[in-house]
Amino acid sequence: MEAALGIAVLAAFVWGGYIYLLKRSFDSYSPAGLIVLVNIFAVGWYLPVVGYDGARVLESIDRFAIPELGITILASGMTAAATVLFLRALATGEVSYITPINKIVPVFVLPVEIVFLGQFLTPLQVFGVIVATLAVYVANYEPGGFFLPFIKAAHSRPAQLALLSAACFAISDVSRRVALQELAIAQRLYVPLLLVFVAVLLLPSAISNPPAVDRTDLPKFAFAGGLVAVGEHLTTIAFATLPASIASPIVNTQAIVAVVLGGILLGERHFRLRLLAAVLAVVGVTLLSV
Repeated sequence: MEAALGIAVLAAFVWGGYIYLLKRSFDSYSPAGLIVLVNIFAVGWYLPVVGYDGARVLESIDRFAIPELGITILASGMTAAATVLFLRALATGEVSYITPINKIVPVFVLPVEIVFLGQFLTPLQVFGVIVATLAVYVANYEPGGFFLPFIKAAHSRPAQLALLSAACFAISDVSRRVALQELAIAQRLYVPLLLVFVAVLLLPSAISNPPAVDRTDLPKFAFAGGLVAVGEHLTTIAFATLPASIASPIVNTQAIVAVVLGGILLGERHFRLRLLAAVLAVVGVTLLSV
């Protein structure tokens, strides 16, 4: 358990750096085209890992049936939708504004686990929902009145996309937990399947709006693919051991990494408020896991 917690924290750092890289280096690419290209590199980086544990992967393939295929497609579809929504939000909003809102994923994870996996909501977890909701308020806060942030969030397209993305990520997180624990899909099989399925689902959209790839960006794509491969590997290990309601809050502390990088390196405004929002979001979602 302690090792899995540490791996989840490490995954948060990797994903936080990835979020910053997306905002910093790939503004000119469409979300679908960007994800397809990054995932191609990620699969290439991950193939040696699959080969290293080839016996377990082959054993898992032999046991792969309709339930395993269905849950993998569900997780892939939700991951694809969530990532596209998140990138569209980033395209029109600041990293330190969008990320704290998007990373309240565990607020949605716990209700899904209650309905489908028999989880129970404790009073402390209710308080966690309140704290996480307060984080959304702080992320939207600007001087001018108490209700102005709520009005802004209701009419802010980036905020709406970020929240919808969070809900999709929640379904993906719970599906990942079911795939790895209840269905016992091998971790080194699940990661490449997820990456490939996400790319295939987004390929029609990428083809309809093909990205004009600058050759000078290829090293950036390779680096981004490496981050995705490492991030998915670490996240999968965490979700194979921990309940989704515990793993998800820890992995989503990536909000802290992204908001710090966005504020310090990109000079985004209202940095202190956004950092407070990220901290509150982490506190809230951590309470949800207690």
